[in-house]
Amino acid sequence: MEQVGSAKEFPSQNIISRRPVGIAMSSLVSPGTPSYPPSTYPPSIHPASPEQDNVSQSHGGHSITLLRTPERLGPYSQPYSLEDGGNAAIQPGNQLSAELTERHVNMMAFSQCVGIGLFLQAGRVIYLAGPGLGAIAYIVTGTVLWSCAACLGEMTALFPVKGPIIEFPRRFLDESLGYTAGWMTWFSWIVLVAAELVAITHIFQFRYPQELLQAARYPDPTLEFYPSASPAVYVLCFFLIMLTFNMLPVRWFGRLEYIFGTIKMLFIIALILFNVIIHIQQPVKRGAFWTYNEPYSFAARNMTLPNEDVVQGDAGRLLGVWEAMTTCLFGMIGFETIAITAAENKHLRTEETVKIGTRKISLRIITLYTLATFTVGLNVPYTYPTVVDNAVISFGFGQNSAFVASPVINRLRVWPYIVNDFIIFSATTAGANGLYNASRTLHALASIHEVWPNWGPVQALRRRLERTNYGVPHAAVVLSACFGLMGFLACNPDSQKILGRMVRCCVVSMMITYGLVAASFIEFYKSVEGAAAGQTMEVVDIYNPLVRQLYDRSNPRYPYRSHGQCLRAYYALLACSLFVIFNGWRTFISPVNIKDFFGCYIAVGCLLPS
Repeated sequence: MEQVGSAKEFPSQNIISRRPVGIAMSSLVSPGTPSYPPSTYPPSIHPASPEQDNVSQSHGGHSITLLRTPERLGPYSQPYSLEDGGNAAIQPGNQLSAELTERHVNMMAFSQCVGIGLFLQAGRVIYLAGPGLGAIAYIVTGTVLWSCAACLGEMTALFPVKGPIIEFPRRFLDESLGYTAGWMTWFSWIVLVAAELVAITHIFQFRYPQELLQAARYPDPTLEFYPSASPAVYVLCFFLIMLTFNMLPVRWFGRLEYIFGTIKMLFIIALILFNVIIHIQQPVKRGAFWTYNEPYSFAARNMTLPNEDVVQGDAGRLLGVWEAMTTCLFGMIGFETIAITAAENKHLRTEETVKIGTRKISLRIITLYTLATFTVGLNVPYTYPTVVDNAVISFGFGQNSAFVASPVINRLRVWPYIVNDFIIFSATTAGANGLYNASRTLHALASIHEVWPNWGPVQALRRRLERTNYGVPHAAVVLSACFGLMGFLACNPDSQKILGRMVRCCVVSMMITYGLVAASFIEFYKSVEGAAAGQTMEVVDIYNPLVRQLYDRSNPRYPYRSHGQCLRAYYALLACSLFVIFNGWRTFISPVNIKDFFGCYIAVGCLLPS
């Protein structure tokens, strides 16, 4: 008889909050697993009725809804909330709609990562580290974020909760850290939305330096796209576009993002091939790997400090690579979109979306970013004026993109405009995705009473944010979008520095969150290993071999695991800590810039009270 495992009874709240082995981890029982007769099932394992698709059972005051599926099941058969001691029932009108498929989720995560980071900052990475080390910087940075994503992916594969970034630190570390992670994640996403809007106004201010066009003997005397409209007009127009996308039913949003993500992927591949072809054809004869040879180099030879002092030799190269890795981070933020979509993913169990999606997004981003940086570095030397950037924090314009400089140096028309216009499209879709992530994070926060002050008006707002219409949390979308109006800072004459500070603040906030996720996984791993070995008394019927098997990561029915994941978690925790601590090391060098300092470390100040 086919048996479908159910969720285990939750231990008491005081145990589960700090001891993850108390969290239900059954449902790994499969047709091929030796089973008990119905009357002798372990206390926490209950078969579903063959005649019912959904079975609702109550254990110790906790209502668990089971969903029968023909495929692999995790501890819970549908997205659930750990709120109120593990009550899996979602109130009517508060439930997200599970209508996203595996392909939607994968492309949403990819589209989120590919915004302005690669296109506008690959040149800065090449300048700081050199064309060769710049590509390596993307690889190393990618391994850190991949490790974080794998930690989150394994836990989410077992527990597809709303707001996984909130729940896992909350349950495995400390409640205050979970709440802090939630608010910092939401803050990061709304800042990212504003940053994308500011960046769009920068792209509309495209004006390539005429002296560089003359030096390159470019066919046209000018290369610019500079409409006379105020930046505020562009901010408002693209803000409304992002908001409109997020008001759509999630299945339509997923379909649109699948199309947008596919376009982005094809365009990056086209850029890679384009740079390889022009390097081989050599429209301007310079020789193979000319950017790696004298007077240029595989690696940058020095690092210029804010006080104009120059650090030479190995020390300069090390500092340059570190700063390049810090710059790479922004372009790779978004891996966690796979986990954020868990509550709206209808193929979560049947197609191993988290497992496959986490690996796909990591490999796609690391591979494409590395190849794009490497190939454009074949045509743009690290000393080229438009990519030179000695500012502590800044974010350039379209003319500062290495992908624009490459066709200019090779005297190719049209391509600079194509790249510049595509960045606008890329920023718009990434901003829409960022608003999606922000709204789902805020919706998850709204389901947790303790996060909000116990004051009538605030609780009324919380209840409103928790509601959904057609499965979409419209109130959470609108409130998150309102903070995206910080994009009107683009009207400031120093918008380049403002954008840089917004980006750095976003990056540091996410690094703190990723570090908390890695620390949560370490505690999760230790406790699961102990439960599998029968070394804890906190699990019901722990002496039963079948129960212990449910905690065994080597069990083929275990939903998702990565080789050496515990070591990767320690690696991610260490790397994220170093990024947070040393991301603004240049702000301590005279002359000290207080605004840059706060941009680098204000997120740390928000963490300390926790």
